[in-house]
Amino acid sequence: MASEAGLTRPTAHRLRSSLAAEGFPDTDARRTRWHLGAELFVLGTLTADRFPVAELARGYVRELARLAGESAFLSIRRGSETVYLLREEGSFPVRSFVLTEGVRFPLGVASAGLAVAFSSDAEITAYLGSAGLERAWGPQHRADRVRRRIARTREQGYAVKPGLIVEGSWGWGRRLRRHRSVGVGPQPDRYRVASQPEATAGAGRAPARTGAPADPGTSPVVHHRPRSLT
Repeated sequence: MASEAGLTRPTAHRLRSSLAAEGFPDTDARRTRWHLGAELFVLGTLTADRFPVAELARGYVRELARLAGESAFLSIRRGSETVYLLREEGSFPVRSFVLTEGVRFPLGVASAGLAVAFSSDAEITAYLGSAGLERAWGPQHRADRVRRRIARTREQGYAVKPGLIVEGSWGWGRRLRRHRSVGVGPQPDRYRVASQPEATAGAGRAPARTGAPADPGTSPVVHHRPRSLT
């Protein structure tokens, strides 16, 4: 925690203790694992009505999962990251747990981060020059490779993540509106690359089964997990 925050251990300990006293983080009986505390749940509940994006998009995410038969996701851009907010399971029995609610990835890493990533070439250059993706995520995330994937995403209208985070776990993504994305997780042996636009193109238009309108800032992403990883 101290290392991630760039603080000394005593300072990190004092801050954590102060936050814990207010109920923001919580720990297990052995004090070996820390979790989000009840006070954060209270604050989140109070603010949820102001940002109903997950509920507005739930019907579309569920429909996308039904069509693909795999897990579907909603994500949103926050600063230089994408955050996964919603997950719906499809009918296929093999599950992928690469993505769950609350997981964050830097822009340019997951397919959602390619689909919603950047508004201009200048923003791309500035971000890749300071993000350090290769150091944290390996040579497949070298700046020139990420730039090529961003260019391909712009050209195709959707993003493809070919097993770069977990071997064999692919992702497809399409931005519907700025800064948000939706996703699905089909098997690579069941869904070929040629089917990607068809699998995601209707995610923002299909009538939601819940009757809720699509969130105006969502985009589809497709992730899949091979049988060999089950």
